[in-house]
Amino acid sequence: MRILSLFFCLAFLNSFAQESVEYNLYKKLYPNAKSVRINQNTTVTIKLNSGNIDITQEFFEEDLYLDESANYNSKKALNFSSFFELDKVEASSFTYTDGKYKEIEVTEFKEKDELDMSFYDDNKSLNFIFPSLQKGSKSVLKYSETVKNPRFLSPFYFGDFSPIVNNKVTIIADKGIDLAFKAFNTDTLNINFKKVEKRNYNIYTWELKNIDEFEYEPNTPTYKTILPHIVPIITSYKSNDIDTNLAKNVSDLYAWYYSLVKDINKEDVDENLVKLVKELTADKPNDLEKVKAIYYWTQKNIKYIAFEYALGGFIPRQANEVFQKKYGDCKDNSSILYQMLDIAGLKGDLTWIGTRSIPYDYNEVPTPLVDNHMILSYTDENDNTYFLDATGRYVSIDYPTSFIQGKEALISDGASNFIIKKVPIIPAIKNAVIDSTSIRIEGENIVGTAKIEISGYNKMDTYNYLENETTDEKLKAFYNARLKKGNNKFLIKSFLETNKYDYEKNFIVDYDYTISGYAKRLGNEIYLNLNLIKDLAAYKTKEDRKHDIEYDHTTYFNYITNLEIPEGYTVDYIPENINLSNDYISASINYEVTDKMVIYNHAYSLNTITLNLKEQKEVNSLIKKLENAFKEVIILKKI
Repeated sequence: MRILSLFFCLAFLNSFAQESVEYNLYKKLYPNAKSVRINQNTTVTIKLNSGNIDITQEFFEEDLYLDESANYNSKKALNFSSFFELDKVEASSFTYTDGKYKEIEVTEFKEKDELDMSFYDDNKSLNFIFPSLQKGSKSVLKYSETVKNPRFLSPFYFGDFSPIVNNKVTIIADKGIDLAFKAFNTDTLNINFKKVEKRNYNIYTWELKNIDEFEYEPNTPTYKTILPHIVPIITSYKSNDIDTNLAKNVSDLYAWYYSLVKDINKEDVDENLVKLVKELTADKPNDLEKVKAIYYWTQKNIKYIAFEYALGGFIPRQANEVFQKKYGDCKDNSSILYQMLDIAGLKGDLTWIGTRSIPYDYNEVPTPLVDNHMILSYTDENDNTYFLDATGRYVSIDYPTSFIQGKEALISDGASNFIIKKVPIIPAIKNAVIDSTSIRIEGENIVGTAKIEISGYNKMDTYNYLENETTDEKLKAFYNARLKKGNNKFLIKSFLETNKYDYEKNFIVDYDYTISGYAKRLGNEIYLNLNLIKDLAAYKTKEDRKHDIEYDHTTYFNYITNLEIPEGYTVDYIPENINLSNDYISASINYEVTDKMVIYNHAYSLNTITLNLKEQKEVNSLIKKLENAFKEVIILKKI
């Protein structure tokens, strides 16, 4: 018995010995974390070299794995390109056995192009696997890279989606180099910042300890609005007594951008392109109609495919080349639009813009980090600006693509002039879904005839879905899901599409349907819930949500149901009308009774594309009140 007890005791001690002191410490500090970054050190060295700026970045990352999912984190990829040249890379795993860590070096690294179905650039990745990772293991990664363009200094982050114990950033810069630092989401952090001046250089350091993991939630605008970070900017430098502005303000960024596009479309225009523009615009009564014809043709006929290398990511291809190949990226689409408008005697302006995944404004971050997209702007004689993005599909001229709404656009206006305009957020009423249905009761079944009319971004989204529904069977399945009412026994019998894929007319679908077993008969009464569609609930967020939420666009829905009162019945009970609104959302349910009909009208409007936590609570409160109303039924009584 004593021998058996000793065996269990030794087994217990042996199992405990497989966990390091570090592991037990950080498992206790971060019990819910899968891993913890013990050390993260970044050192950036910026030197003047014969009038040029040389930049090297060194990185050190030490991670400890706290549960059995360690092996899932063993794959690692380092991205690099012509702007970020990857230098020395060292990586090792450390497994804890017999009271100490054993190092296993990574020996195999594989380089690959980052290629997907429609996009290719010079971005590559170096891929490798940390061997033998398990609970209690550590990994260490050291690497360095050369930054080939001083405008491309990367942000450094003080937080991540796992805890960081020690985080230190050091920038060593020659004294002739002026730097600015833009901080984001750092207000609540106790960052220890120091600047030390040496004889020939300045040393900037930021240190932060014991940062909990950040949580990424669905539909958060971008991780850059969550994670605390600083954007370093080389504003200017002095070499051989010559001062050079690099990124002091937007003018410096624009000057560089303009230098990259000033020579496009200088060659003779392809005569077939000239002929096409003349055909497209021949019968158009005014300039805007000419722009529409050119814009819609480009959306339909120039496929979005990109091949970029180095500065090719910033320089548009010649319009002739884009026209002949019938494909290009966002810059190439802008180039051919620019040329086609010029052929038609119209002026378009090349425009740089960031998508909503980038939270910076031009004046706060005047570097290429502020944008990632190019479009063409057209301004009419009344100073109305249209933002033409031919990479979108089925986008009417009155709408920007949804992912640039609310963003600043940097519009070219010659060699030294530019305009910054904010892209509007399209009002909800212009993104409408209006579904009108007439129904009658047959036994306990509903038989209905309906028409749905869809406009704006809702229409564009529908068109993009419909492109994949290539058979009658798929199309009917799509409409059964998209137009569902009442319950899972909703079934479309027939449908008719009108204005399908039209850029400017609303898309209309007429359809007939049944809903089996939806009406409930009890004695002389019929109970019926006319709230056939309750999708407003989709905009209710979790009560414990921690971050802002973002929607693709504003939206307006209106559901109208005309119920034919069955012969021999009268309306015995109608729920109360309800009308609620705040600055972000409005909703109503209204009932009206006539001699032969009960008319139900439910409308709601989401009037913003982002909601902070306070606003989410206000929206949730409103939706909860509507959800109670959704449970209400009408009662029909036999006369």
